[in-house]
Amino acid sequence: MLPLLRISADGQEHRLAEARGVLASEFKLSDADREELLPSGRQSKFANRVAWAKVYLAQAGLLLSPRRGHFQLSERGREVLKAPPERIDIKFLEQYPEFLEFRTPKAEGEGNRRGQPPNQQEPETPEEALETAHLKMRTSLATELLARIKAGTAEFFERLVVELLLKMGYGGSRSDAGQAVGKAGDEGIDGIISEDRLGLDVVYLQAKRWEGTVGRPEIQKFVGALQGKRARKGVFITTGAFSADAFAYVEHIEPKVVLIDGRRLAELMIDFGVGVATVRTYHVKRIDSDYFDEE
Repeated sequence: MLPLLRISADGQEHRLAEARGVLASEFKLSDADREELLPSGRQSKFANRVAWAKVYLAQAGLLLSPRRGHFQLSERGREVLKAPPERIDIKFLEQYPEFLEFRTPKAEGEGNRRGQPPNQQEPETPEEALETAHLKMRTSLATELLARIKAGTAEFFERLVVELLLKMGYGGSRSDAGQAVGKAGDEGIDGIISEDRLGLDVVYLQAKRWEGTVGRPEIQKFVGALQGKRARKGVFITTGAFSADAFAYVEHIEPKVVLIDGRRLAELMIDFGVGVATVRTYHVKRIDSDYFDEE
């Protein structure tokens, strides 16, 4: 935050976009560093941190926000720059009552932030903290889902695959998908399912509840079965994992084969709402600048 404050030392109004370029050069960030996205994929981590640095400095009264996307040094900020600290972090800003009020939720009491341990590392931005927590919860849920799948029966796994494929838009009706999956058992093929609701193309499946690692030989057997059917597309689903050699093999062959391991299977179940239920929904909102534009 101190480098951002220094940019405003001339007292002029500066654009936040301009500040990002200056800060990126000062910290010698590569293009990859600048383009690294938050888990949501909606904003770069660097842009998010610069934006929040500006918000924190403004809430502490060190910067002014004359208009959207701009900032300017305040009189308090000018005083800080006369004898600048080694760094400006959350602990430094907590000396200002306005910042404490901004950071402390009313329900938690006035002294909550003051009770933080000394030398605390710079926290994540609110978006980063929220997305990190969401990612941890999602990872934990995926692990629990996979354990439940492995503990179930083969019939349960078959129904799960049908449900997931239907939610993903494959298979047409439930009865069609149920008849197509898990019924073939022909030369390494466990099922055939429509790729679209009109049945214009089909996908051949192999779905196995395996604990270990599926290697290239097993995939080669499946590919051989596909070629025997003159099939162009196949999906191999397992509750286990695939070897690196298996993944490398399917990258350069015809027919096209997609490998779905246990972890990806659980992720798809979460994404398409199979075997999971929504407990709570949070709406993250931001200022609608157009609403306040009087021009």
